[in-house]
Amino acid sequence: MELVELTSELLRELQLKQMDMLVYFRDFCERNDLTFYLIGGCLIGALRNGGFVPWDDDIDVMLPRPDYERLCKLWKEQETNERFELLRTDEKIFTGNIFTTLTDKKYTLVKANQTEYDIPHGLVLDIFPLDAAPNNPVKRKMQLFWTLIYSLFLAQIVPENHGGIIGLGSRMLLGVFRGDKIRRKIWQFAEKQISKYSFEDNDYVTELCSGPKWMIPKYPKEIYNGVTYISFEGERMPCMSGYKKYLTMIFGDYMQLPPKNEQIPHHEIAYLNFNEPAFKGKYIRNEQGK
Repeated sequence: MELVELTSELLRELQLKQMDMLVYFRDFCERNDLTFYLIGGCLIGALRNGGFVPWDDDIDVMLPRPDYERLCKLWKEQETNERFELLRTDEKIFTGNIFTTLTDKKYTLVKANQTEYDIPHGLVLDIFPLDAAPNNPVKRKMQLFWTLIYSLFLAQIVPENHGGIIGLGSRMLLGVFRGDKIRRKIWQFAEKQISKYSFEDNDYVTELCSGPKWMIPKYPKEIYNGVTYISFEGERMPCMSGYKKYLTMIFGDYMQLPPKNEQIPHHEIAYLNFNEPAFKGKYIRNEQGK
């Protein structure tokens, strides 16, 4: 598949258009008293560049699990703007993501790993839950076990970098439990197991739905005790009050630029068009580009 080449000019246009989603999302959260944090590369970019890292191609935010669940409920109850759609895999739609996304349907963007999915293909903002990590070591191991089960049966694929016993076991489980209904029951049960711990009763928090690399670390919950506001592309955006400790734990000297070979966009894009609205369905490339 021929991928879109994100030139610096095209990437910058993408970033500025993604800001519409972030501002809209922020305003919705503020109206409903929902706490969220700017995280990852966006947070570093805010501190180091005053906005996007020059090579960043997406926006990531995180909500404490109770607010994450409330967000999905309140969006269904309140939202009437057809331009923005909140997507979370359930019995009606399959996104391939183990987290929630907000899609801007004013534009078309098809990720290379989602060409076969019957979803609105627009610009995307990734929304992750922040969960409590149980103090009890055995319970923590069980939480990580159920996270793997949740990820496997919701995404329904074995990640390419999972070889060995984990990869073999994953393929065997998917081979045994083939039906969509039974897979959905399994991941829904697993999700309840990983999210059942309270922030009040435990000392650490964890990012279980951000991918294999991020599910193992846990962070003192004091990092998230309050909200600090920073400037991101000229807009006032929230981050966790302990953002310096958070970023140092993950990235070390986060103000230092990474090596040149890492200064690249991290998502493969099959199709991008700022002049047409998102389409819903599988992506089939033809002479028109879709």
